[in-house]
Amino acid sequence: MRTLTSNVYYVGVQDWDRRLFDELIPLPDGTSYNAYLIKGSQKTALIDTVDPPKVHELINQLVAAGIDKLDYVISHHAEQDHSGGIPDVLMMYPDAKVVTNAKCKAMLIDHLDVDESQFIEVTDGQTLSLGDKTLQFIFTPWVHWPETMSTYLKEDKILFSCDFFGSHQATSSLFVQDEVRVLEAAKRYYAEIMMPFRSAIVGNLKKLEPLDITMIAPSHGPVYQRPALIIDAYKDWVSDRVENKVIVAYVSMHDSTRKMVEYFVDSLTEKGVGVRQFNLTGVDIGHLAMELVDAATVILAAPTVLIGPHPTAAYAAVLVNALRPKTKFAGIIGSFGWAGKMVETLAGMLGNLKAELFEPVLVKGQPKPEDFEKLEQLAEQIRTKHNELGILKK
Repeated sequence: MRTLTSNVYYVGVQDWDRRLFDELIPLPDGTSYNAYLIKGSQKTALIDTVDPPKVHELINQLVAAGIDKLDYVISHHAEQDHSGGIPDVLMMYPDAKVVTNAKCKAMLIDHLDVDESQFIEVTDGQTLSLGDKTLQFIFTPWVHWPETMSTYLKEDKILFSCDFFGSHQATSSLFVQDEVRVLEAAKRYYAEIMMPFRSAIVGNLKKLEPLDITMIAPSHGPVYQRPALIIDAYKDWVSDRVENKVIVAYVSMHDSTRKMVEYFVDSLTEKGVGVRQFNLTGVDIGHLAMELVDAATVILAAPTVLIGPHPTAAYAAVLVNALRPKTKFAGIIGSFGWAGKMVETLAGMLGNLKAELFEPVLVKGQPKPEDFEKLEQLAEQIRTKHNELGILKK
């Protein structure tokens, strides 16, 4: 165990080798499953558990520390990387009660077959005394499931925030040391997991404002001893502020679309518009998602396969639509050989994107001078729009 403060300990596990989360999200730096132990003068509580393959490491820490009695297991979130160790912990400590909210309780019964008699159900704002330490439960739904909550340890002013403010990062450091690196990991985490629930997060941030927080202990990544670092970052990410940045996500089969993209990116650059270009055939979707957080414009570029968009472009459209970034403008460029509905299909897949759509630029075969002129006009439109937002660099 490692100490956060007096009688508050880290008992989580680092997963250095994991490279994919939910069989979808890349983990370039691994991840951690953070659990915390609070020893009050009368009762002892475990804050969350760990992913099932790592539960033996959690239990070994508790045994090595001489924890022979556990009164409560606080479950913030039913997803198994936090809750999956609960059955094993209850086998080790059969008198312990699982403390959670009604929604999480129902999910834990469904997902883990925990017996209903082992629960203590709490409401928003309710407190639980451990003697000289008091836990206050704060419902923070949709970060990123509907049942998620946080716990505030009043006497020590620590917020145990679960996925809220987390970052996928395995590290030997208990506390944040390299702020730049941690913020990058946290932004990737927000982009991949939290961004679709931006409006809910705005409300949750306001809910935390009355609390005097001196430390934030999330469920993934290192602990923040300077809470303003991550709170201020979240306030920016969920705000309506966008940057002078165009995401150009493309795929090309026979060079036609590639030529269009190269010309288009050069034109944007010459006009002072920032660009992030992604080749979808080998993209790290986490990196793409992270750039979507504050990009003013998104452009999808693709050739036509049969009558629809190239599948990797369709995947990018699904991703953008699911993540719901605060992007203000969007567009589609590409090529076709004989016919098709590439533009209609991609546009139809962006229904969740509350953005102004530019007139598409679609080329038959290789791009011709008049096609490059249309791309030039599109780049100028984007420059004008960014300028109207006041984000274009002078």
